[in-house]
Amino acid sequence: MTKYSNALLLLTLTILVGCTTTQSVSEKKTKKKVPFVWEAASVYFLMTDRFYNGDKSNDTNFNRTKTTGKLRGFEGGDIKGITKKIDEGYFDKLGINAIWFTPIVEQIHDAVDEGTGLSYPFHGYWAKDWTALDPNFGTKADLANLVKKAHAHGIRIVLDGVINHTGPVTETDVAWPNYWVRTSPVCDYKNYQNTTECTLVANLPDIRTESTQNVDLPPFLIEKWKKEGRYEIEMEELDAFFKRTGYPKTPRYYIIKWLTDYIADYGIDGYRADTVKHTEASVWADFKTQSEYAFATWKKNNPTKVLDNNSFYSIAEVYNYNISAGTTFDFGDKKVNYYENGFNSMINFEFKYDAQKDYEFIFSKYSAILNGELKGNSVLNYLSSHDDGGPFDAKRTRTIEAGTKLLLSPGTAQVFYGDESARSLVIEGTQGDATLRSFMNWNAIKNNPATKKTLAHWRKLGKFRKNHPAIGAGVHQEISAQPYTFSRTYSKGAYKDRVFIGLDLPIGRKVMDVSAVFADGTRVRDAYSGKIVEVSKGRIKIKTDFDIVLLEKR
Repeated sequence: MTKYSNALLLLTLTILVGCTTTQSVSEKKTKKKVPFVWEAASVYFLMTDRFYNGDKSNDTNFNRTKTTGKLRGFEGGDIKGITKKIDEGYFDKLGINAIWFTPIVEQIHDAVDEGTGLSYPFHGYWAKDWTALDPNFGTKADLANLVKKAHAHGIRIVLDGVINHTGPVTETDVAWPNYWVRTSPVCDYKNYQNTTECTLVANLPDIRTESTQNVDLPPFLIEKWKKEGRYEIEMEELDAFFKRTGYPKTPRYYIIKWLTDYIADYGIDGYRADTVKHTEASVWADFKTQSEYAFATWKKNNPTKVLDNNSFYSIAEVYNYNISAGTTFDFGDKKVNYYENGFNSMINFEFKYDAQKDYEFIFSKYSAILNGELKGNSVLNYLSSHDDGGPFDAKRTRTIEAGTKLLLSPGTAQVFYGDESARSLVIEGTQGDATLRSFMNWNAIKNNPATKKTLAHWRKLGKFRKNHPAIGAGVHQEISAQPYTFSRTYSKGAYKDRVFIGLDLPIGRKVMDVSAVFADGTRVRDAYSGKIVEVSKGRIKIKTDFDIVLLEKR
């Protein structure tokens, strides 16, 4: 071959490579990016101590060595464990785009007897010091790394915030001063006052969140900070906070400052607020104001780390709030709209009951309410949780159905750790809510065929949901009752999303009218089976081994 021929060949190859590269870039540019929409999010809720042990060196602290009731002590799960599973892609495979985990602030050091044997604060709801992390869960460096890794995977982090109460009093954990907390009466829930100005249970000191009295820090906390060598900096920060906000130095504002620091320091994306109805509604409005300020501060200080233009997100746990109630919760003598008091979303305690009904009842009901009275807000649907003793599928015999109903329903979906792997909710020898709080069943995920089948179903639905905001935030429309098919549509600005779904279909060959969603000639992919077909005369013909199709434009 001549030098001329060689040169010509080299030039031709260069042009071809260049063309291929240009085409690839062009394809990437035209590929539709899926926006993150909170109202359509899949939120994975886990108990920090019960998910995965990423650092065994922090399993025992503060001499927490007493024998406890079954599943009432620390079991080793930590922040590093969550991060490890993020790194491994566990949440990506499940289509999760937000993780909420139980509180990680420093807990009381001792155990208490709740009538079920001794209990340590493994659950995170018994705070001792809101400004520190409990070493059983990890360090602030661990938290910073978790947020960084989660954001790199497009996953938002939701912390669990407690303003209502401290931890119980023990031999080593002193009571907060009476100008900070009350220890009686116990709530009777007969009206607004007897729900907010009371203690949830005996020996769970209730923060005087309604107080207008300026108070000093508890002496034990001052002593603790001095011993840890951070008293001066903590006081400087408190002085700056109260000067900036103009708030009085009442108990609620101290705690608001401490909780929102985690946003400004680490870029936390949201808060799930605990025991909301037991605290004056205005407290949460102030909490949201300071959360938004802290989030804006973090974004300003970390411009290269900002994921999108979403605002800080807040979810309320108002026990027994139901979506059917719309925007208000009724205390009997007073109705409160928590959406107007700092919250974007409310945990929906009604979903597990609605899930007993057929698909169309659930989907049409939720679409109508969320696109009607609750437009612009949302609810967080769940089927099981850490403190609901009556879950939808307590014996884990309906795991496929549970996944279908939860992940395809309008609204935000809360996947409680182990929902996707049929982690047992009935543990022999436990009492009360401990049965709901076993360690994550990683061994079954690895070795049990039935568990793998359940997980595969949840993963397929989860990924489809993540790729299509229309599922959670769109408008539902039934297309056919027999076979059962429907569409979901969502649009915001220039972004539009449309999907077609069929459930309880015959195994094998399926012929379906998709003309309401896809035009003739459109190539569509069934995200459940992976098969691709083309729409012809308004229909598709597809043969799969499943009774479900999840159609998206190819």
